Amino acid sequence: MITLKYVQMLGIITLNFLEGIGKLVIFLFNILSKLFIAPVYVKKIFHQLVIIGFYSLPVIGLTAIFTGAVLALQTYTGFSRMHAESSIASVIVISITRELGPVLAGLMLAGRVAGSVAAEIGAMKISEQVDALYTLNTDPIKFLIIPKIIAGTIVLPILVLVSDIIGIFGGYLIAIYKIGFEYHSYINSTIKFLEYQDVISGLIKAAVFGFIVTFIGCFYGFRTSGGASGVGISATQAVVTSSILILLSNYIITGLLFVK
Repeated sequence: MITLKYVQMLGIITLNFLEGIGKLVIFLFNILSKLFIAPVYVKKIFHQLVIIGFYSLPVIGLTAIFTGAVLALQTYTGFSRMHAESSIASVIVISITRELGPVLAGLMLAGRVAGSVAAEIGAMKISEQVDALYTLNTDPIKFLIIPKIIAGTIVLPILVLVSDIIGIFGGYLIAIYKIGFEYHSYINSTIKFLEYQDVISGLIKAAVFGFIVTFIGCFYGFRTSGGASGVGISATQAVVTSSILILLSNYIITGLLFVK
């Protein structure tokens, strides 16, 4: 009897998971089918570029500079045991541009944007503002969701490019003023080991992460129910799900780009 109960629970969890995947795919198809169809709300897109991008710059910049600084300290601690201090600059620049820059920026954006997007759309959903758009002959997906997704996909690569520069600069400050590197050799090592592929791969990841964050936030916001508590649940689910998907997609993209 107990075994059947656990089997039943496993079946319910599996069915709920598959139902969620199905709703996610249908929602994605609805967005993609309307992405290039008029009207295009250009002002809404630019507004979201400011909300999602510009307002996220301080937290992403602070994350980047402290990440670069900590990476320099930890790398020096480890490499000094192997007498490989000269490789610190190359490790910092490759780590930040390939992995830490896009992943940490994506996670910061997930924490700041995914929850707020889900809460914003969720509040509109339970207050019937979304239904009111239909009465005004306005498609909520075109008006509310697509501008956010386009803005997130465009702006996160820009933020990652900025965060790469800030993060490398943070490592430079620690290496020069705390560890005692000679700044000419450190800069030369950084430039020597940095390749276009490192930066481009990070920007590709950033575009995917930006899409994931805004898409998941819109998805959970659009299916919000249950009043004010439902808005909080949707915001939490959006942050958790987008963070997990960022880490999963980071592994997949890294395997596709660098493992041959």
